[in-house]
Amino acid sequence: MKNVVQIRTYSNIPGLITLSFMLLFMIPDTHANSLRSLQVNLPQQAGAWSARSGDQIFDQKTIFSYINGAAEVYKAYNFRQCLSRRYTLSGGPAIILDIFDMGSSQDAYGVFTHDLDGSKVDIGQDGRLRPGWLSFWKDRFFVSIYVEEETPAGEKAVKDLGRQVADKISGRGTRPSILEYLPLNGLQADTIRYLHHPIVLNYHYYLSDENILNISADTDVALAAYRRGSQTARLLLVKYPTSEKAHQSRAAFLKHYLPDADRQGAALLENGKWAAVKEKGYLLAIVLETDSRRFADHLLEEISKHQ
Repeated sequence: MKNVVQIRTYSNIPGLITLSFMLLFMIPDTHANSLRSLQVNLPQQAGAWSARSGDQIFDQKTIFSYINGAAEVYKAYNFRQCLSRRYTLSGGPAIILDIFDMGSSQDAYGVFTHDLDGSKVDIGQDGRLRPGWLSFWKDRFFVSIYVEEETPAGEKAVKDLGRQVADKISGRGTRPSILEYLPLNGLQADTIRYLHHPIVLNYHYYLSDENILNISADTDVALAAYRRGSQTARLLLVKYPTSEKAHQSRAAFLKHYLPDADRQGAALLENGKWAAVKEKGYLLAIVLETDSRRFADHLLEEISKHQ
Protein backbone atom coordinates (compact mmCIF):
# COMPACT_ATOMS: atom_id res chain seq x y z
CA MET A 1 0.00 0.00 0.00
CA LYS A 2 1.25 3.44 -0.84
CA ASN A 3 2.25 5.83 1.90
CA VAL A 4 -0.22 8.60 2.42
CA VAL A 5 0.80 12.21 1.91
CA GLN A 6 0.45 14.32 5.03
CA ILE A 7 -1.64 17.33 4.04
CA ARG A 8 0.43 19.82 5.97
CA THR A 9 -0.25 23.33 4.95
CA TYR A 10 3.11 25.00 4.62
CA SER A 11 5.10 25.43 1.45
CA ASN A 12 8.49 25.17 3.24
CA ILE A 13 8.03 21.73 4.85
CA PRO A 14 10.60 19.24 3.49
CA GLY A 15 9.16 16.26 1.73
CA LEU A 16 5.75 17.75 0.91
CA ILE A 17 4.53 15.90 -2.12
CA THR A 18 2.89 17.99 -4.81
CA LEU A 19 -0.23 16.57 -6.36
CA SER A 20 -0.23 18.38 -9.69
CA PHE A 21 -3.68 18.21 -11.10
CA MET A 22 -6.35 20.75 -11.94
CA LEU A 23 -9.96 20.15 -11.05
CA LEU A 24 -12.72 20.58 -13.56
CA PHE A 25 -15.12 22.32 -11.20
CA MET A 26 -15.18 25.33 -8.94
CA ILE A 27 -17.50 25.67 -5.95
CA PRO A 28 -18.85 29.13 -5.05
CA ASP A 29 -17.93 30.46 -1.61
CA THR A 30 -21.05 30.55 0.57
CA HIS A 31 -19.54 30.44 4.06
CA ALA A 32 -17.32 33.52 4.28
CA ASN A 33 -18.99 34.91 7.39
CA SER A 34 -18.98 31.67 9.37
CA LEU A 35 -15.21 31.26 9.24
CA ARG A 36 -14.73 34.87 10.27
CA SER A 37 -17.20 34.38 13.12
CA LEU A 38 -15.13 31.45 14.33
CA GLN A 39 -12.01 33.61 14.04
CA VAL A 40 -13.34 36.08 16.62
CA ASN A 41 -13.60 33.34 19.25
CA LEU A 42 -10.27 31.62 18.65
CA PRO A 43 -7.91 31.50 21.65
CA GLN A 44 -5.19 34.10 21.97
CA GLN A 45 -2.92 31.78 23.93
CA ALA A 46 -1.67 28.23 23.45
CA GLY A 47 0.36 27.44 26.53
CA ALA A 48 3.22 29.96 26.53
CA TRP A 49 2.57 30.80 22.86
CA SER A 50 0.68 33.97 21.92
CA ALA A 51 -1.35 34.62 18.80
CA ARG A 52 0.42 36.95 16.40
CA SER A 53 -1.69 39.69 14.86
CA GLY A 54 -2.54 39.50 11.21
CA ASP A 55 -4.51 36.30 10.61
CA GLN A 56 -4.74 35.33 6.97
CA ILE A 57 -7.78 34.04 5.12
CA PHE A 58 -7.29 32.29 1.80
CA ASP A 59 -9.90 31.48 -0.81
CA GLN A 60 -9.91 29.08 -3.77
CA LYS A 61 -7.54 31.28 -5.77
CA THR A 62 -5.17 32.57 -3.11
CA ILE A 63 -4.76 29.19 -1.38
CA PHE A 64 -2.14 28.27 -4.01
CA SER A 65 0.14 31.02 -2.73
CA TYR A 66 0.06 29.38 0.70
CA ILE A 67 0.26 25.65 0.20
CA ASN A 68 1.37 25.28 -3.43
CA GLY A 69 0.43 22.01 -5.18
CA ALA A 70 -1.21 20.42 -2.14
CA ALA A 71 -4.04 22.93 -2.52
CA GLU A 72 -5.44 20.60 -5.17
CA VAL A 73 -6.18 18.01 -2.49
CA TYR A 74 -8.38 20.47 -0.64
CA LYS A 75 -10.07 21.62 -3.83
CA ALA A 76 -10.88 18.01 -4.62
CA TYR A 77 -13.05 18.13 -1.50
CA ASN A 78 -14.78 21.41 -2.41
CA PHE A 79 -12.64 23.67 -0.22
CA ARG A 80 -14.14 27.11 0.51
CA GLN A 81 -11.73 29.05 2.68
CA CYS A 82 -8.77 28.65 5.02
CA LEU A 83 -8.01 30.73 8.09
CA SER A 84 -4.36 30.68 9.17
CA ARG A 85 -3.01 31.98 12.48
CA ARG A 86 0.51 31.85 13.90
CA TYR A 87 1.32 31.55 17.61
CA THR A 88 4.79 32.63 18.61
CA LEU A 89 7.10 32.25 21.60
CA SER A 90 10.23 34.30 22.12
CA GLY A 91 13.18 32.11 21.18
CA GLY A 92 10.94 29.16 20.37
CA PRO A 93 9.32 27.60 17.30
CA ALA A 94 6.05 28.93 15.92
CA ILE A 95 2.78 27.04 16.03
CA ILE A 96 0.60 27.31 12.95
CA LEU A 97 -3.17 26.86 13.14
CA ASP A 98 -5.05 26.31 9.89
CA ILE A 99 -8.83 25.91 9.79
CA PHE A 100 -10.33 24.82 6.48
CA ASP A 101 -14.01 25.44 5.80
CA MET A 102 -14.90 22.54 3.50
CA GLY A 103 -18.57 23.47 3.12
CA SER A 104 -19.93 20.18 4.48
CA SER A 105 -19.07 17.73 7.22
CA GLN A 106 -18.75 14.98 4.60
CA ASP A 107 -15.98 16.82 2.78
CA ALA A 108 -14.30 17.79 6.05
CA TYR A 109 -14.25 14.10 6.93
CA GLY A 110 -13.04 13.23 3.44
CA VAL A 111 -10.02 15.52 3.43
CA PHE A 112 -9.22 14.29 6.94
CA THR A 113 -9.11 10.68 5.68
CA HIS A 114 -6.46 11.59 3.12
CA ASP A 115 -3.87 11.06 5.84
CA LEU A 116 -4.73 8.80 8.78
CA ASP A 117 -1.23 8.25 10.09
CA GLY A 118 -0.49 8.85 13.76
CA SER A 119 -2.12 7.96 17.05
CA LYS A 120 -5.72 8.64 17.94
CA VAL A 121 -6.42 11.47 20.37
CA ASP A 122 -9.70 12.64 21.86
CA ILE A 123 -9.66 16.04 20.18
CA GLY A 124 -12.38 17.18 17.80
CA GLN A 125 -13.71 14.31 15.72
CA ASP A 126 -11.24 11.47 15.07
CA GLY A 127 -8.20 13.49 16.14
CA ARG A 128 -4.78 12.23 14.98
CA LEU A 129 -1.43 13.18 16.45
CA ARG A 130 1.92 12.74 14.71
CA PRO A 131 5.25 14.23 15.83
CA GLY A 132 4.62 17.96 15.85
CA TRP A 133 1.29 17.80 14.02
CA LEU A 134 -2.34 17.43 15.08
CA SER A 135 -5.30 17.13 12.74
CA PHE A 136 -9.01 16.56 13.21
CA TRP A 137 -12.37 17.38 11.67
CA LYS A 138 -15.47 18.77 13.30
CA ASP A 139 -18.70 19.91 11.68
CA ARG A 140 -17.65 21.17 8.23
CA PHE A 141 -14.14 22.19 9.34
CA PHE A 142 -10.82 20.41 8.90
CA VAL A 143 -8.23 21.62 11.41
CA SER A 144 -4.45 21.31 11.17
CA ILE A 145 -2.08 22.48 13.92
CA TYR A 146 1.66 22.23 13.40
CA VAL A 147 4.67 23.25 15.49
CA GLU A 148 7.72 24.15 13.41
CA GLU A 149 10.12 22.35 15.73
CA GLU A 150 9.07 19.37 17.79
CA THR A 151 9.51 19.84 21.54
CA PRO A 152 7.61 18.42 24.54
CA ALA A 153 6.26 21.87 25.37
CA GLY A 154 5.33 22.46 21.75
CA GLU A 155 3.41 19.19 21.51
CA LYS A 156 1.52 19.97 24.70
CA ALA A 157 0.64 23.44 23.37
CA VAL A 158 -0.52 21.94 20.07
CA LYS A 159 -2.89 19.57 21.89
CA ASP A 160 -4.14 22.32 24.23
CA LEU A 161 -4.80 24.59 21.25
CA GLY A 162 -6.55 21.78 19.42
CA ARG A 163 -8.94 21.23 22.34
CA GLN A 164 -9.71 24.93 22.57
CA VAL A 165 -10.40 25.22 18.84
CA ALA A 166 -12.58 22.11 18.85
CA ASP A 167 -14.61 23.56 21.72
CA LYS A 168 -15.24 26.73 19.68
CA ILE A 169 -16.79 24.69 16.84
CA SER A 170 -20.27 24.13 18.21
CA GLY A 171 -21.60 21.57 15.74
CA ARG A 172 -20.62 17.98 15.09
CA GLY A 173 -20.35 16.52 11.63
CA THR A 174 -21.88 13.39 10.16
CA ARG A 175 -19.87 10.90 8.17
CA PRO A 176 -20.83 10.18 4.55
CA SER A 177 -23.74 7.74 4.31
CA ILE A 178 -21.86 5.51 1.85
CA LEU A 179 -19.71 4.29 4.76
CA GLU A 180 -22.77 2.45 6.08
CA TYR A 181 -22.47 0.03 3.16
CA LEU A 182 -19.00 -1.14 4.18
CA PRO A 183 -19.21 -4.64 5.75
CA LEU A 184 -17.95 -4.47 9.32
CA ASN A 185 -16.39 -7.94 9.52
CA GLY A 186 -12.66 -7.53 8.96
CA LEU A 187 -12.85 -3.83 8.12
CA GLN A 188 -9.56 -2.01 8.78
CA ALA A 189 -10.95 1.31 10.00
CA ASP A 190 -7.68 3.20 9.61
CA THR A 191 -7.71 2.52 5.85
CA ILE A 192 -11.09 4.08 5.05
CA ARG A 193 -10.90 6.88 2.48
CA TYR A 194 -13.83 8.98 1.33
CA LEU A 195 -13.59 10.95 -1.92
CA HIS A 196 -15.28 12.06 -5.11
CA HIS A 197 -12.43 12.80 -7.49
CA PRO A 198 -10.69 10.16 -9.66
CA ILE A 199 -7.16 11.45 -9.08
CA VAL A 200 -7.57 11.23 -5.31
CA LEU A 201 -8.62 7.61 -5.86
CA ASN A 202 -5.55 7.01 -8.02
CA TYR A 203 -3.37 8.42 -5.26
CA HIS A 204 -4.59 5.79 -2.80
CA TYR A 205 -5.15 3.00 -5.32
CA TYR A 206 -4.12 3.48 -8.93
CA LEU A 207 -6.90 2.44 -11.29
CA SER A 208 -6.45 4.19 -14.62
CA ASP A 209 -5.36 7.43 -16.22
CA GLU A 210 -8.90 7.66 -17.55
CA ASN A 211 -11.94 8.24 -15.35
CA ILE A 212 -13.40 4.83 -16.19
CA LEU A 213 -15.72 4.83 -13.17
CA ASN A 214 -17.23 8.23 -14.01
CA ILE A 215 -16.36 9.62 -10.59
CA SER A 216 -17.45 13.24 -10.17
CA ALA A 217 -18.82 15.72 -7.65
CA ASP A 218 -22.12 13.83 -7.90
CA THR A 219 -20.65 10.52 -6.77
CA ASP A 220 -19.64 9.28 -3.34
CA VAL A 221 -16.69 6.90 -3.11
CA ALA A 222 -15.40 4.81 -0.23
CA LEU A 223 -12.18 2.79 -0.32
CA ALA A 224 -11.18 0.40 2.47
CA ALA A 225 -8.99 -2.60 3.26
CA TYR A 226 -10.15 -5.84 4.89
CA ARG A 227 -8.50 -8.68 6.73
CA ARG A 228 -10.11 -11.93 7.77
CA GLY A 229 -7.67 -14.41 9.15
CA SER A 230 -4.73 -14.53 6.75
CA GLN A 231 -6.69 -13.15 3.80
CA THR A 232 -6.82 -9.51 2.76
CA ALA A 233 -8.88 -7.47 0.31
CA ARG A 234 -9.33 -3.94 -1.01
CA LEU A 235 -12.94 -2.85 -1.50
CA LEU A 236 -14.18 0.12 -3.50
CA LEU A 237 -17.76 1.42 -3.33
CA VAL A 238 -19.14 4.06 -5.68
CA LYS A 239 -22.62 5.53 -5.25
CA TYR A 240 -24.03 7.25 -8.34
CA PRO A 241 -26.93 9.70 -8.71
CA THR A 242 -28.77 7.23 -10.97
CA SER A 243 -28.83 3.47 -11.51
CA GLU A 244 -28.18 4.08 -15.21
CA LYS A 245 -24.87 5.75 -14.36
CA ALA A 246 -23.93 2.82 -12.15
CA HIS A 247 -24.74 0.40 -14.99
CA GLN A 248 -22.66 2.39 -17.49
CA SER A 249 -19.74 2.55 -15.08
CA ARG A 250 -19.82 -1.21 -14.47
CA ALA A 251 -19.64 -1.81 -18.22
CA ALA A 252 -16.73 0.62 -18.58
CA PHE A 253 -14.87 -0.98 -15.68
CA LEU A 254 -15.23 -4.46 -17.17
CA LYS A 255 -14.15 -3.26 -20.59
CA HIS A 256 -11.09 -1.27 -19.57
CA TYR A 257 -9.94 -2.87 -16.31
CA LEU A 258 -11.35 -6.39 -16.09
CA PRO A 259 -11.85 -7.62 -19.68
CA ASP A 260 -11.32 -11.28 -18.70
CA ALA A 261 -14.12 -11.30 -16.13
CA ASP A 262 -16.61 -14.16 -16.23
CA ARG A 263 -20.39 -13.73 -16.29
CA GLN A 264 -20.42 -13.06 -12.55
CA GLY A 265 -17.95 -10.19 -13.00
CA ALA A 266 -14.92 -11.91 -11.43
CA ALA A 267 -11.44 -12.50 -12.82
CA LEU A 268 -8.05 -13.80 -11.73
CA LEU A 269 -5.44 -11.06 -12.03
CA GLU A 270 -1.88 -11.44 -13.28
CA ASN A 271 -0.54 -11.08 -9.74
CA GLY A 272 -2.55 -14.10 -8.60
CA LYS A 273 -5.19 -12.00 -6.82
CA TRP A 274 -8.91 -11.97 -7.58
CA ALA A 275 -11.02 -8.97 -8.57
CA ALA A 276 -14.78 -8.77 -8.91
CA VAL A 277 -17.53 -6.21 -9.51
CA LYS A 278 -21.22 -6.14 -8.66
CA GLU A 279 -23.91 -3.60 -9.45
CA LYS A 280 -26.83 -3.02 -7.11
CA GLY A 281 -29.13 -0.11 -7.93
CA TYR A 282 -27.21 3.14 -7.55
CA LEU A 283 -24.24 1.36 -5.98
CA LEU A 284 -21.24 -0.22 -7.68
CA ALA A 285 -19.13 -2.50 -5.49
CA ILE A 286 -15.66 -3.55 -6.64
CA VAL A 287 -13.24 -5.91 -4.94
CA LEU A 288 -10.05 -4.50 -6.42
CA GLU A 289 -7.92 -7.38 -5.24
CA THR A 290 -8.16 -10.21 -2.74
CA ASP A 291 -6.51 -13.52 -1.99
CA SER A 292 -9.42 -15.73 -3.06
CA ARG A 293 -12.56 -15.59 -5.13
CA ARG A 294 -14.51 -16.83 -2.14
CA PHE A 295 -13.49 -13.80 -0.12
CA ALA A 296 -14.51 -11.52 -3.02
CA ASP A 297 -17.89 -13.22 -3.31
CA HIS A 298 -18.51 -12.93 0.43
CA LEU A 299 -17.72 -9.21 0.51
CA LEU A 300 -19.98 -8.43 -2.43
CA GLU A 301 -22.79 -10.53 -1.00
CA GLU A 302 -22.57 -8.76 2.36
CA ILE A 303 -22.89 -5.39 0.64
CA SER A 304 -25.96 -6.56 -1.25
CA LYS A 305 -27.62 -7.73 1.96
CA HIS A 306 -27.05 -4.33 3.52
CA GLN A 307 -29.12 -2.55 0.89
